[in-house]
Amino acid sequence: MTKKIPDKDQKDWEDFLKSEEKIPDKEEGNKKFRNSYKSIEIDLHGYSLDHANEKIQEIIINAHERGVYKIIVVTGKGLHSENNKNPYVSKDLSILKYSVPEFIKKNKYLMSLIFEIKEAKVEDGGSGAFYLYLKKKKK
Repeated sequence: MTKKIPDKDQKDWEDFLKSEEKIPDKEEGNKKFRNSYKSIEIDLHGYSLDHANEKIQEIIINAHERGVYKIIVVTGKGLHSENNKNPYVSKDLSILKYSVPEFIKKNKYLMSLIFEIKEAKVEDGGSGAFYLYLKKKKK
């Protein structure tokens, strides 16, 4: 059984086909959005504390200059850190998971480039990673 298309719908369809108006290209809009939403990831596993802090400072400054919006920083959870074996080293303060965000927060210049710091979603590393959302570069 075939249903008849109402006359009004048929007329609207025919008018649309004759007009210059076109439906916006959804994929083209997504490409523009993706290009404006740049993100990068840095994995700090295996870095010493000093080297990790130097590297993250360099990454934040360069990313801001390039217009990157989001940095995913993977520090790990510190579960395999050799510091756990040394009773003279604080396992909570020496792990990159804690010390890198603290280094960033204490650096006024880096914080002037950052809009927000958030814990990462599980698919990006969960509690072993965090996001840095950067401010737009001033022109």
